Amino acid sequence: MTLKLLFPWQYRRFRKLPLKKGKAVFIEANLTQLSGSLRFLYETLCARSEMQVDVHYLQESGNKLSFIKNAFRCLKDIGDAHYIFLCEGSRVISCIEPRRETVITQLWHGCGAFKKFGFSTCEDRFGGTREEYLKYNYYGNYDYVTVSSPEVVWAYREAMNLPEDDRSVVPVGISCTDVLFEERYRKASKEKLNRLCPEAKGKKVMLYAPTFRGSVGNAEAPEALDIPLLKEKFETDWVLLVKQHPVVKNRPEIPEEAKGFAFDVSDQFVIEELLCVSDLCISDYSSLVFEYSLFERPMLFFAFDFEEYGDWRGFYYDYHELAPGPVMHTTEEIADYILQLPGCFDREKVARFREKFMSACDGHATERLLELIRKEKIHE
Repeated sequence: MTLKLLFPWQYRRFRKLPLKKGKAVFIEANLTQLSGSLRFLYETLCARSEMQVDVHYLQESGNKLSFIKNAFRCLKDIGDAHYIFLCEGSRVISCIEPRRETVITQLWHGCGAFKKFGFSTCEDRFGGTREEYLKYNYYGNYDYVTVSSPEVVWAYREAMNLPEDDRSVVPVGISCTDVLFEERYRKASKEKLNRLCPEAKGKKVMLYAPTFRGSVGNAEAPEALDIPLLKEKFETDWVLLVKQHPVVKNRPEIPEEAKGFAFDVSDQFVIEELLCVSDLCISDYSSLVFEYSLFERPMLFFAFDFEEYGDWRGFYYDYHELAPGPVMHTTEEIADYILQLPGCFDREKVARFREKFMSACDGHATERLLELIRKEKIHE
């Protein structure tokens, strides 16, 4: 009833208002703060005097009553909006009939195409049935879906249940990657690290940034990495920064014996800053490795639970063939690899990965995006 009647009714009340040209509304489906996927574009538009910019946090996976209240406020606000930007699927946007003048763009919250999502997970353990996905569609009403390269267009069409000849999935690049090309941003990220984590001065930085396990509403962080072992091996020359996925609420604490070497910086840094300052990235199944490939630095894939995770979620490409770095199952393997750096690092493999999956990310994705959406014909 909420999706079929109440939400469409609320939107219809306000879409009759005159269009506010230049009004942009950013929508976060689950987070309570603006994610990196939206932040750079948001700041870009806020800096332009001709733009009116609003943000809404729906918290779709939280308390139902709060979600409905948040959705009603959002639907009222987007009734006269010129532009709408999202970085996740949203029932709220998918259940309405948008006014013709409004341009809706899905930026998504990751680059490339790694683990499956949306309609690609139908009948899998992670997803529901196809009938459920069609009934409660999260991926409707998009004018544009921006992706990081032509290579991955097919995966987004499949995940969002779009036909093969659909032209809304556009490889113009990912807006939030533009900051990674800015020397000023890289320098500021390094200065911030030295200020907030002085132990990192003069040392190399390894970043551990795993994805979550379980559902979004009950997300858990993996705890398989033996951080004290890494301290024993590398505390003289390295520090370890841990960045947990933003949907993880109860984060594992850094072991007492590893403090001074390892730091949970999940609240202090956004992921783009950490990618800039890291000399090595340890991840698992997170799409951040696509962004990190822009730096052509070493990556390790800690896939200690590969069989279980793969059966549960699934991948668009063969995981072991896709990974542009070694796939490892124990902390001891990770330590042995790091001890052999830089001799064992295959930069060419990372460069090929970057060219295949990130070819449209060159520091000018936001420019192309804004040019694209402004070409949309406004029906008076």
